[in-house]
Amino acid sequence: MAQLTRRSVLSRTLATAGGAAAGASLSARAFSAVAGANDDVRVALVGLGHRGPQLVDWFRKVPGVRITALCDCDSRCFAKPLQKLAGAKERPRTESDFRRVLDRKDIDAVAIATPNHWHALMAVWACQAGKDVYVEKPVSHTVWEGRQIVAAARKTKRIVQGGTQNRSCTGLREALAWLRRGPLGKLTLVRCFDFPRRVGIGKVTGPQPVPASVDYNLFQGPAPLVPLRRKRLHYDWHWFWDTGDGDCGNRGVHTFDHVRWFMGEIARKIPRNVISIGGRCGWDDDGQTPNTQVTLFDCKPVPILWELQTLPKRLRADHLNRVKGLWGSMIFEYEGGYFAGGRGGGRAFDKDGKLIKTFRGDSGVTHAANFIAAVRTRKPADLRAEIRETHVSSAMCHVANVSVRLGHRRSPDEIRKAVAGSALLAESFERLLRHLSANGVEAGTAPLRLGPRLTVDSETERFTGEVSRWANTYHSRIYRPPFVMPEKV
Repeated sequence: MAQLTRRSVLSRTLATAGGAAAGASLSARAFSAVAGANDDVRVALVGLGHRGPQLVDWFRKVPGVRITALCDCDSRCFAKPLQKLAGAKERPRTESDFRRVLDRKDIDAVAIATPNHWHALMAVWACQAGKDVYVEKPVSHTVWEGRQIVAAARKTKRIVQGGTQNRSCTGLREALAWLRRGPLGKLTLVRCFDFPRRVGIGKVTGPQPVPASVDYNLFQGPAPLVPLRRKRLHYDWHWFWDTGDGDCGNRGVHTFDHVRWFMGEIARKIPRNVISIGGRCGWDDDGQTPNTQVTLFDCKPVPILWELQTLPKRLRADHLNRVKGLWGSMIFEYEGGYFAGGRGGGRAFDKDGKLIKTFRGDSGVTHAANFIAAVRTRKPADLRAEIRETHVSSAMCHVANVSVRLGHRRSPDEIRKAVAGSALLAESFERLLRHLSANGVEAGTAPLRLGPRLTVDSETERFTGEVSRWANTYHSRIYRPPFVMPEKV
C-alpha cells in the first residue's frame, strides 16, 4: 500500500473506463451500460463509525441499489453494517483504504461519512475516478475545499449530493411552498438555535494508544500525523481543529442550509459580513472548538443570528421561551407573523402568536433515494442538496469559526461594549451569559473570545479588509502528502 498513490489509482481507474474523457462525462446511456445486473446502482459506503450505519439503512432500502463495498480504516467498524446487510443477495467487500474503492469497476457511486477533514478530498478523488458522490455535512473542512468539490463536479459531470437532509423533509418542503406564496409577507429576520446536550471529553496527560484495529495513518489522512491526545478516537475528532469544525460544523451546517434554502436568492452566496463570539466554557478538557457561540451574519436585507449552547442544564424551553415563546431550531420572522421549525416540520403563527398552520414531516428520510434518482437521470438539478448549495452552507460554518478563532479573550463588559451597536448581538450575548450562569459558569471566568467582524468577497469567497491577511490563512489548509487536494481538478 505504500506505493498506492491517488495518482496511480486514478490513472488505472480512468484507463479501465475508456480514458479520462469517458470517465469524466458518463452519460445516462453509458451509466446503464456499466451498471450492475438489472441496472442496479452499485454504492460504496465510506466511513462506518457514527453516521455510516445510518446511511447503510437509507441506501439498502432504495430500490435498485446494491451496497457492493464498505470502507473504513478501523476494522471494528465493519461488524454492524455487515450485520445489517446479512440478508443481501451479495455480501459487500470490505476495504480499509479509500483509494482501493476508487480502483474498483463494480462501484458507481460512493457515500462518504468519514471525519470532516476527509470529506472534500475523497469527494474530489471520487469525481475524478468517475464515481458519483453523496458526501456528508459539512462537505468541506475549509472554504477552498468546498470550491474544489464544486469545480470537480462541474468538470467531470458527476452527480454530487450533500448530506443536508432537511431539504428532503416533506413537512419543510410543504412549509416552504406555503411561505413562498406570501401569507406572512416579507421576511425580516432569521434566528437559529442549536442546543445539543453535551459533556466534556476529559483530559489526558500524554499520547494515547491507538486501537490495534485502526490504520492511524489513514485515519489522519490530510491532517498532521500527530500523537492521539484524546481518550476516544472516534466522534471526539469533532472538537479538534485538525479534523473537525466543532458544533458549528456538526449542527450549524444543517441549520444554515435550512435557512439558506428558505431564504432563496438573497442567501445564495456566503453572507458578506460575519462576527462571532464564543468559547469552550464550563469544561476542563482537551477539546479545542467552542461549545458556546453566537454568530451574526449580515445577509442583506435579512440578518441571520445563530446561537449555540451545549451545557446540560436548563436547555431548550427555558431559553427559547425568551424568543417568541417557542422551542425550535429556527424562527423566520416576517412582517405578518413567523414560522418556527426544523427537521420534521414546523408551525406558522400570525404576529400576535396565534397558530395558523402546522406542517408535519418525515425528517428527510428520502434524501438518499433522491440522490439515486439523480444518478439515474444524470441531472444535477434533480438533487435537493446539490453540491454548490451544501458548499455555501458549509462555508458559513467555516467563516464563523474563523472569526472566533481570530478573536481575543475579553471580559463580559468589554464584549457588551463592543456589541452595543447591534441590538441583535447584544440580546443574544445576554442570553449566552444566562445560559452560562444557569450551568454554574461565572461570566467573568468564561473563556469567551470576541471575534473580529470579517468581510467576504462573494465571488472569490476570500476575506477582504482590515484583518484579511490573517483570516485568509484559514481559507485552505496544509495537506500531508500523499493526501493532497489538487490545485486543479
